[in-house]
Amino acid sequence: MRALLVLEGLLLCGLFAQAQSFVLNLPRPSQHAIVTQRIGITDVTINYHRPLVNKRKVWGGLVPYGQVWRAGANENTIIEFTDPVTVEGRPLPQGAYGLHMIPGENQWTLIFSKMSTAWGSFSYKQDEDALRVTVKPQAAEFHDALTYDFDDVKPDSAVVTLRWDKIAVPFKVAVKVNDIVEASIHRQIRGLNQYFWEGWDEAAGYFLSTKTNLDEALKDEDQSIQTEERYDNLIGKSRILEAMGRKDDATTFRNKALEKANPQQLYFYGRQLQGEKKQEEAFAVYRSNAKKFPDYWTSHVGMARVYSGQGDFDKAVKEMQTALTGADAANKSNLENYVKRLQSKDDINR
Repeated sequence: MRALLVLEGLLLCGLFAQAQSFVLNLPRPSQHAIVTQRIGITDVTINYHRPLVNKRKVWGGLVPYGQVWRAGANENTIIEFTDPVTVEGRPLPQGAYGLHMIPGENQWTLIFSKMSTAWGSFSYKQDEDALRVTVKPQAAEFHDALTYDFDDVKPDSAVVTLRWDKIAVPFKVAVKVNDIVEASIHRQIRGLNQYFWEGWDEAAGYFLSTKTNLDEALKDEDQSIQTEERYDNLIGKSRILEAMGRKDDATTFRNKALEKANPQQLYFYGRQLQGEKKQEEAFAVYRSNAKKFPDYWTSHVGMARVYSGQGDFDKAVKEMQTALTGADAANKSNLENYVKRLQSKDDINR
């Protein structure tokens, strides 16, 4: 009986309808596809084959209701997670799983099997299940080729959707991104990264940006500074201290960073201040940059911004034209556009 079922399955997938081989690499009627979505630093990959509707009755016909189905064609569909996830709120460990489904008219069962290398679902065993969840099918636009998509992508989740014929079957995959990234950082920083200031600085920047662990951020930034004191880690430490409410300490390290900054770093720090709506503080940085590095082109761009903000467009144009003479080729086009705006008395700070 099992052999008959397998034979029928092979006939359904067209194995004997077109020339195929178990030895040679030949085309298959249901073509192979792989789709991957990264959530945080976790990759979710679906490896499957895409049968066509081909004018057949799919649901309740080619794919019977109430029976375990391979969720594709040929070999079983494989779904792989590079880190632990939750599926529809249920935990599932890192790994590769055979993805099987039991279709129903109103409810589907999704099966994640520890056996990921079977042919179809013919040798499926329930005692090898890692997880089962139930979901609701939805009416959808016609899809001739079975497709897996990643929808509603968010920083910590995505919805995997199977689409075929006029049915869509969605299920949500979520990741504890901050926990996974923190563990990954700790692993990475034990390698060669521990001997370079950049790794510690990037780790600190992550913890600061997510506000998940400011103590860890400060510790990592201190290690970066100890490895090699740079503008980047000094300004990073000032931002961490400010986030911790230690304003005086933040000011001390910000001033130390600005003393160490090159003209490009000073200019981009000014732009950051402008992005934070701290216009006067930005203008003070641009003036300091012009005093400290009077011949560098970004100093002139900064002063053009100061004059533009004051409404003195004649001086702003002169500063921007001077910047043009010293700028590299990659920046000349942007500076030329700024000159045109200033000549039209358009404040380039807006």
